[in-house]
Amino acid sequence: MTSRLLTTSLALALVAGTALSPALAADPIKIGVPVGLSGANSVVAPSVVQSAELAVEEINAKGGVLGRKLALEVADDASGAAGAQKAFDALIFQKKVNVLISMETSAARNAGLPIVARGKTPFIYTSFYEGKSCSPYLYVNAWVPDQQVPPIVDYFNKEKKAKGYFLIGSDYAFGRGMLAFTKAYIEKTGGKVVGEEYLPMDGSDWTSIISKLKASGADALITSTAGGAPNVTLTKQLRAAGVNLPYGNLAVDEGTAKGMGADAAGIFLSASYVTGIDTPANKTFLASMAKKFGAELKTPNDLSVPQYEAVYAYKAAVEKAGSTDQDKVLKALAEVSVDGPRGSIKMDKQRHAPLTMYLGQVQADGSVKVIQSFANVDPGAQCPGKS
Repeated sequence: MTSRLLTTSLALALVAGTALSPALAADPIKIGVPVGLSGANSVVAPSVVQSAELAVEEINAKGGVLGRKLALEVADDASGAAGAQKAFDALIFQKKVNVLISMETSAARNAGLPIVARGKTPFIYTSFYEGKSCSPYLYVNAWVPDQQVPPIVDYFNKEKKAKGYFLIGSDYAFGRGMLAFTKAYIEKTGGKVVGEEYLPMDGSDWTSIISKLKASGADALITSTAGGAPNVTLTKQLRAAGVNLPYGNLAVDEGTAKGMGADAAGIFLSASYVTGIDTPANKTFLASMAKKFGAELKTPNDLSVPQYEAVYAYKAAVEKAGSTDQDKVLKALAEVSVDGPRGSIKMDKQRHAPLTMYLGQVQADGSVKVIQSFANVDPGAQCPGKS
């Protein structure tokens, strides 16, 4: 009897046209996450997905966004351009996601942006990168060279008395872009680049480049490879070759460093997030991650934490806009701020964000010891003429 009454009530409501509004409002807001589950980024991608999953779970547990639940749609971009084109196309035009939030290689991001523009879809990019990627649909809450490189070079100049630098990178937009900025900054501060070498993004044999490094007479080494696997192979081979120069890595995250074991000890990095940030917000975040994932937890890092915060930034933008309307959300993304593990983040500097940066050194246990911190470092002129 109860079942028949419910069926009858639903039918009457449908006829009256009154019952569909709540049902439609309950349709989930879809967040697309194209990420390198395979390829170079496969080392760090699982931590990125975990961060997104926690944010969605927390938000849904508190009622969602405007009364609607969030739902994740994860797609493998294979860490490269071809895979990204497929992933972006599937998420935007088949899954019909409301927003893209992702950590990706620069090759993947660049390949996906034309598809984002075609779909007019908001895109929050959560990966540190080489800078100056500009689109009306793109917002970035991670660091750019202007924020990340100076702490390492300044420290090497002052504390290590470095004059001659050797640069090693992956041969694509990120590797070359980061090292172009680094070279200019080294020369601006009185140093000299004595060697600069690249290997394809999927390359793994660094032998000949390491031989050039050892013969160069360099005082310090700075590398910028694709995040994940190339970091592991390069560092392992540097250690095996007995290279003990001051070593600044512009692409290593804390999770990857921890996975390297003893090989990572001594590496200098500059990051907007380290697990040792001593704030209530970060401690709460780490405790929540540990509770949710237990033994499966991947170390939170400078590539995964921005993903967590970006989900909250999108939530705030939708609530400020009062809807998921793309134009309204895009405007709101520059106006909202998020208080998360890294502090207060607002993407209001030409669609980029001022960030507190930490100069750290990897310890024997994989943890990062903070040497210096720099509050609210401006991203500089990333998209001149843009708001």
